[in-house]
Amino acid sequence: MTVALALLGYALLLSTVGAKALNRANWVDRAPRLGIAAWQALSASVILAIVLGGTALIIPTGSFGQSLAELLEACGAAIRAQYDNPGGNVVSAIGGLLALGIMGRATYCLAREVWVAARHRRRQLDTLALIGRRAPDLDALIVDHDSAAAYCLPGRGRQIVLTSAALAALDTDQLQAVLAHERAHLRGRHHLVLAGAQGMQRAFPTVACFRHAQRNVVRLVEMLADDQAGRRCARLTIAAALVALAASSVPPAALSAGGSTALARVQRLAAPARPLGLVRTTIGGLLVIAAFAIPVTVSVAPALAAASANYCPVEFFPS
Repeated sequence: MTVALALLGYALLLSTVGAKALNRANWVDRAPRLGIAAWQALSASVILAIVLGGTALIIPTGSFGQSLAELLEACGAAIRAQYDNPGGNVVSAIGGLLALGIMGRATYCLAREVWVAARHRRRQLDTLALIGRRAPDLDALIVDHDSAAAYCLPGRGRQIVLTSAALAALDTDQLQAVLAHERAHLRGRHHLVLAGAQGMQRAFPTVACFRHAQRNVVRLVEMLADDQAGRRCARLTIAAALVALAASSVPPAALSAGGSTALARVQRLAAPARPLGLVRTTIGGLLVIAAFAIPVTVSVAPALAAASANYCPVEFFPS
C-alpha cells in the first residue's frame, strides 16, 4: 500500500506543481526540443505513476519493501491467500481497474488521434492531386487560392503545399525560409509529437496538465522548426515570412508555418538568439530522465530487494 500511495502522490504532485512550474518556465522557448521532451516526460510519467500505483494495489500489503515484489515473485497460492481478506479484494479490484482504465483510455485516444489525423491527410492529398500543380524547383504543390498559406502534410505521401497568394506575398529568401520550416516538420516527424499531446488531452480533458502540455507542445514544435530553418536562413527573414502568413488557415492535421503561434514567434525571432547553454541543457535532460526514473525506481526497487525471498513456501503445495 505504501508504494501505491507514493506513486499516486508523485503523479498528483507532478500533474499540479510540476505542470504549473513548467508552464511558467521561460527557458523552454530558448530550447524548444528540450521543452518538448520535458512536457512529454511529465505527461508520460503521470500516466506511468498512476498505472504502476494501481498495479501495486493489486496485492494489498503494508510493507514498502514487498508490494510489487510480491506481485513479481509470489506464486499463485500465495496470491490467493492474500485475497482471503474482503478488504484486500476491494483494494485490489480498485487498483486493477485504475491501472487498466488509465492505460486503456490513454492507448485508445492516442491510437485514435493518429488514425484520424492520417485519414484527414489522405483525403487532403487526394484533393490536392486534382487541384494542385507541382513545382519541381520548390519540391512543393501549388494551389490557386486568395489566402497566403504554406503548410505540410506529413506521413505517407508527405507533401509541402503553397498557395498562389503565398508565392506572391513572399520574396525569394522568405519563400526558402518557409520551405525550410516545413521540411523541418517533415524531417522531425513532428506530427507524431503533436498527436501524442493531443491524444492525451482528449483522453483526460479535465486534467489541466494535459491541456497545458498540448498547448505548449504546439507552440514549441513551431519554434523548433523555426530554429532549424534558422540554420539556413536569417532569423529576421523567417520572421518577415511569418508575418505574411500569420492569418493563414490550413486543413486539419496539417502543420503550418503561420497560424495562431506566428506573432509570438515573430517576437522571438526578432530578438537575438539566446541558446540555453550546455550546462543548463544537461541539467534539463537529467530532470527529464528523472521524471521517468522515479516511478520506475519506486516500483522496481522493492522487487530487487526481495528477489531472493521465498514467496512460495513448500507448504502451499500439497504433496
